[in-house]
Amino acid sequence: MAELGDKTQVATFLFTAQNPVNRYLVFLGAFSALAVSTFLVVLLGSKVAELLPMKVIRILSSLGFIAIGIFVLLRELNAFRSPFP
Repeated sequence: MAELGDKTQVATFLFTAQNPVNRYLVFLGAFSALAVSTFLVVLLGSKVAELLPMKVIRILSSLGFIAIGIFVLLRELNAFRSPFP
């Protein structure tokens, strides 16, 4: 149930609920999509690791997470101040 927060899982859940007869096809489609996307990320990660030193990758990923955190914090602070979303 914890995975239902993911948009892809919610879409899979709703698609299966609309057409329960094809639940095995929905499972195969969702499984294949996850497998293919994971495979592509592994390939991309290995190519990036060949091009950049691990220290640079760690710094860039840290800066990316910090930027995302600041963006979310500012967005929430702005929503808190404004009575209208």
